[in-house]
Amino acid sequence: QRELKAKAIFPRPLSKLRPSVHCCSLRYNMRQRVGRGFTPSELKQAGLNAKYARTVGICVDTRRKNHSEETLQANIARLQQYTAKLVVFPVKAKKGEEQPQVTQDLSIRGVT
Repeated sequence: QRELKAKAIFPRPLSKLRPSVHCCSLRYNMRQRVGRGFTPSELKQAGLNAKYARTVGICVDTRRKNHSEETLQANIARLQQYTAKLVVFPVKAKKGEEQPQVTQDLSIRGVT
């Protein structure tokens, strides 16, 4: 099923990008999990704004706060890595220009 979905939505990623956060409470605070969305300060330091981030598949959570400098830097690095690999196609091709061709290489995603 996952492979069929990957082929169907090919240039787009399978899921949205989410931050790495620490769990709540004293018992679980050493454990990391996937969070709801990136904070506006993380996006700003990565050179993005919230409106654009939502359009390219990055989750944004305006209510979350950064309590740890380590997690902040890790999430900024995660955003920068994602944007470096991101390929954005124009909505409409300009007159006289051709659309870039996309080869369906699923090996980059880990789908074989």
